[in-house]
This record gives sequence, structure tokens and C-alpha cells, in this order.
Amino acid sequence: MRPLYPPTPERSAELRRRFAEEARSERPDLSALCLLMGAEADGELDEAGMDAAQMELDEMAGRLPYRPGGPRAWAVALRELLGERYGFRGCAADYERLESSLLHEVLLRRRGLPILLSVVWMEVARRAGAPVYGVALPGHFVVGFGPADEQLLADPFDGGRVLTGSDAEVLVAGATGAPLEPSMLTPADPLEVVTRILNNVRAWAAARPERTDVALWAVELSLLLPAHPARLRFERGTLLVKRGDFVGGAAEMEEYAELIEVVDEGAAERVRAEARAARALLN
Repeated sequence: MRPLYPPTPERSAELRRRFAEEARSERPDLSALCLLMGAEADGELDEAGMDAAQMELDEMAGRLPYRPGGPRAWAVALRELLGERYGFRGCAADYERLESSLLHEVLLRRRGLPILLSVVWMEVARRAGAPVYGVALPGHFVVGFGPADEQLLADPFDGGRVLTGSDAEVLVAGATGAPLEPSMLTPADPLEVVTRILNNVRAWAAARPERTDVALWAVELSLLLPAHPARLRFERGTLLVKRGDFVGGAAEMEEYAELIEVVDEGAAERVRAEARAARALLN
């Protein structure tokens, strides 16, 4: 697998501007956000490559039957096209690869994490007019078809296998040890999907201390989303310090301390102490 190199600073700034603009639009485009994220990770993904990925999704959508029927018919049609004909599915090794979280690489390799394979399913199905949406089950993302009273789930990681109620219960129990709750079956909007993808990237990087570069861009894209946890500011500051930007990291920590001081003075002081320690590293 070829190594991934970041884009130039100028290209990165443009990608982030577009990412923030798309995330704040009235109807955020999931595939566009995923490809902008991919271009931030992979400097070789240029405009032509992003357009080619969108066209591939269009082409696959054009191979679906015209309005095949209800939720089950749509799910079966997607399974036959994407899971069987194109060979999209996942395996345990995909969790160890950053490429498994990048849409353009998933389209190329036909492999990825459950959530990225679900993005392929959703984007192809949406283009064909299917009643499709993502379902963020704890620990395992799947796709849903149809309204709540007729909902049918499919698992793109397993080639699009149609799930029964008990299948979904097993997935949730395996991830959390808890029972399946109706609230877990609600559709996830595009920004929720993007947030979860970025969380996955951050988790991948956290397990690899040498990849603070990946952790940093994932945090910084997360901060561009309209809604995000304030603690991401502290995480960014910590990453900057690890990467040798002691002044920038300390400043970020201090700004975070100001945000939380009104609710937790003790935590704010602890953060300020870390900021002082970061500045001391300059001596």
C-alpha cells in the first residue's frame, strides 16, 4: 500500500474552507465531506480524483434496478450490486488501516470500516432514489431502508446481509453488552456520520503515538463542524505540544481553560498548569 502524504499547506487551507462551508450548508453532502476529508489525509487526491469518485458512485447507482419495490427489495438490490457484483465488504484487518476510513480508498480497494462501507451503500442508494439512511448502532454502523414501522437493516461490512431483529440485538450486545434500544435505530444525519468517521480516525491515531499528524488533522476537521465538544480544544493543544509547538499548544489549552472555568474551576486550573508546563519546555 502506498504511503499517504498530506497536501500542501495552501491546498489544506482550501480543503478546510470547503469542508467548513459544506458542513454548514442547509443540506450537507455526505460524499463531498468524506472526499474532502480524504484529500486532507492524502495529498495525491486532487480535484480530478474527487470528481472520479463521485462519478463512480453515480455509475454504480445507474446499475441498480429502477425502483425495485419496498425496503427489502432495495436492500437485496444493493446487496446484489455492491456486495456480490462489486465485492464491497469488510474484514478484521480493515480496522488496522487508515485507508479504511477514507472514501476514495474504500472505493478503490472495495474494503473499509462498517461506516465507510455504509457511506458507499447510502450514496449509491440515495442517487437511485432509495429510502436509505445510516443507523449508528453502538460499535457497528449499518444502513436502514424504509420508514420506522417498516424499517429493514443491512450490514455492508458483511456484504450487505439483510439483518433480522435478533441480528441487530446480537451486534449491539457484542459491542456494549446492553440490549438494543429503539433510540439506537434512528437515522443518523450526514454530520453525525462525519463526526463518527473522524472519531474513528482519532482512535486509530491514538493507538499509534507516532501518527500525531493524523490525530491533528482529524481533530482540526472536527472543530470545523457546527457542533463539537469543547474538549477537542484541549486535545488539539496536547497534540500541538507533542509535535513541538509549545506556544501554540499552550495557547489552545489556555483558551480551553477559559471555556470551562465557569463550570469547573479545578479542571480549568489543572489545564492552565499543563499550559505552563508546555511553555516551560521552551527553556
